[in-house]
Amino acid sequence: MTIDIEALKFQAAAFGVDLTDVQLRQFDLYAAELIAYNEKVNLTAITAPDEIVTKHFVDSLALLGQITVPEGATLADVGTGAGFPGMALLIARPDLRVTLMDSVNKKLDFLRQLAATLDLNPEIVHIRAEDAGRDPKYREHFDCVTARAVSQLNKLAEYCVPLVRPGGTFAPLKAALTDEEAETGKLAAGKLGCKLLEIKRYQIPGGDGREVLIFEKRSRTPSNYPRPGAKISKTPLK
Repeated sequence: MTIDIEALKFQAAAFGVDLTDVQLRQFDLYAAELIAYNEKVNLTAITAPDEIVTKHFVDSLALLGQITVPEGATLADVGTGAGFPGMALLIARPDLRVTLMDSVNKKLDFLRQLAATLDLNPEIVHIRAEDAGRDPKYREHFDCVTARAVSQLNKLAEYCVPLVRPGGTFAPLKAALTDEEAETGKLAAGKLGCKLLEIKRYQIPGGDGREVLIFEKRSRTPSNYPRPGAKISKTPLK
């Protein structure tokens, strides 16, 4: 074993996620693959097994304890990196139709290898989020869109909200969210068709604080969004 699977089982259960023996073995394989692949491609600075459990796996699975994701829902993870939270969510909820998006193909190569190892079938897409938001295949397609540790919330909203279908949910995972970031993110999301319903604050094991913001897509995103990435970065919505 690479990780303490009993610790993972216990910590995940605290967020209402009950993992089977098969799923625990998948997470153990995930950790082993992550550590090995990270020696040649920089995927994460977190490589200690106990920290992988808490700061990657449980941190990702905590989303399922904060929002309701319907059976068979379509879910996009924008800027997925090494697969957090999207791949972890797919292990715990194999009924989901998960799309993993990233602009760095080396990271996606890892996820393609991992998916084959775990016998999972996410859609893995090499694309910039702003391009995905203008692609008819992905624009306003997903029941739920999430992202973890990607960007400031007002920028992240413009990357993600165009992907959410009307009636769907935008649920970014944040750490150390300030009131200012929450407010500018709320205003930006509002211009894109989303309403902030709730900010849920919680702690992962070890005491680190986390937030998930729950937005509902109330209206279609105006056709002029998302803007090119350079404009999003230079003049973010607020």
